[in-house]
Amino acid sequence: MGEKVILPIETHCFEDLAVGRTEKWSKTVQSSDVVGFAEVSGDRNPIHLSEHFAARTPFKSRIAHGLYTASLISAVLGTRLPGPGAIYLSQTLNFRAPVRIGDTVDVTVEVVELMEKGNRARLACTCSVEGDVVLDGEAIVKVPRKSDIGMV
Repeated sequence: MGEKVILPIETHCFEDLAVGRTEKWSKTVQSSDVVGFAEVSGDRNPIHLSEHFAARTPFKSRIAHGLYTASLISAVLGTRLPGPGAIYLSQTLNFRAPVRIGDTVDVTVEVVELMEKGNRARLACTCSVEGDVVLDGEAIVKVPRKSDIGMV
């Protein structure tokens, strides 16, 4: 069975954030992750599930779903930066390179802008493998204020 990685939860309210604040997390992609994502999403493209099929593609081996890789960004946003209470408003994604079974994906999320109106944060999101960017994009999230969650 694949490794179970549980990201410790941290809550950061809008008042706690600053431009430049960064959170990083790494996850090694297991075959069970890809199979599980296929089951949950319904995307059973054989490039993700069949080594025989994938061997005949330009990738030469199975690759993880692009949205699986993107979901690692969601894990950081929902548990660390900003954390619980953050509401995803939008996400752009640029798929740069494949992620293979066994790759360790390094996820970096950085606050690049804070917008007082609506308590929004713009976040640069990057996933890389061995220093090569495999996915990047930008998220906009609504971040609770301390008064919103009783932390005044």
